[in-house]
Amino acid sequence: MSPSREGPTQSSQAPPSSRNIKLWRRYLADERAEAAIYRDLARRRDGEERAILLELAEAEGRHEQHWRDLLGEHADRPARPSFRRSLLRTMARWFGSVFVMALAQRAEGRSPYSSEPAATNAMAADELIHEEVIRGLATRGRARLSGNFRAAVFGANDGLVSNLALIMGIGATGVSSGFILFSGIAGLLAGALSMGAGEYVSVRSQRELLSATKPTQITLTAAPDLDLKSNELVLVYRARGMTLEAAEHRAAERMGYLACDCDPSLSLHPGVEEVEYQEIGTGWNAAISSFLFFSSGALVPILPYIFGLQGLPAILVSLVLVGLALLVTGGIVGLLSGASPFKRAMRQLGIGFGAALATYLLGLLFGTGVA
Repeated sequence: MSPSREGPTQSSQAPPSSRNIKLWRRYLADERAEAAIYRDLARRRDGEERAILLELAEAEGRHEQHWRDLLGEHADRPARPSFRRSLLRTMARWFGSVFVMALAQRAEGRSPYSSEPAATNAMAADELIHEEVIRGLATRGRARLSGNFRAAVFGANDGLVSNLALIMGIGATGVSSGFILFSGIAGLLAGALSMGAGEYVSVRSQRELLSATKPTQITLTAAPDLDLKSNELVLVYRARGMTLEAAEHRAAERMGYLACDCDPSLSLHPGVEEVEYQEIGTGWNAAISSFLFFSSGALVPILPYIFGLQGLPAILVSLVLVGLALLVTGGIVGLLSGASPFKRAMRQLGIGFGAALATYLLGLLFGTGVA
């Protein structure tokens, strides 16, 4: 077990070195910035989320006071927070979205206090807890947009990759730029319609399956006319997963022989159902999002051909544009998932360019065969 760090004070320590002054002033500036971030986020929320964010700001204020105590007379000298905190504060002030929550989660997870001798054990523990609190708040935001966001991101990514692969494969066969452009437009329309229809059917089917498996309250209607000694109500609860004893007890409750509602776990819970459906999204919203974002993604690879470029320059410009778009979509997914945006962006880029390379090589093969 590591020794406890109570946190040195100026009364018990020698005057801080210039290196420590510089480091602690940066910690102090970061704590101020984080407290301001949480207050800015709280202004855009109400109820429980607002209260939680304000309490986090108060906790960061305690950490700020710790560094003030250590710095003493050096605490009032101006210092700038890290670039990451400054950017995060700007985003919190202007957007206050789930993206900011995801970034704040990552910032809390990279706290240096666990290896900082001047920080207390309580401060290091606070930062770990703060990460989990922000993770919980970010999860609420992710749940609110997950259904349509999934359709949008995957729609855009599929449009980018599939149409880039299409024009690369066709272009490698040596056909004219006009034919490549026509093929790209056809691929855009076909893919967007297919994605939209597929998302609508997928989301609608998922909602219908969930609805079909939810327990209903028909037992309340039928219960008064049932015979406790010979009835199918027990079978209803056994079918929902209860043991025979629990099912008989539940049936007696429903029929009024017992007053308590001792095991409501398998009954209908409308609030839970609403949350699940909210996370899935709606069929039309998913379909429209998928159609529009696939179209926007599929448009990017053919932009050079629309503006008249031909041959190798058109292919190179298309690759650059698609590469940038893939980096952006991968980075967004990384931010919202709380993972490294850079790693997710590079993964997205590698997958997209890998598919394009494969179809380009096939195009060269078939072009040679045709020739």
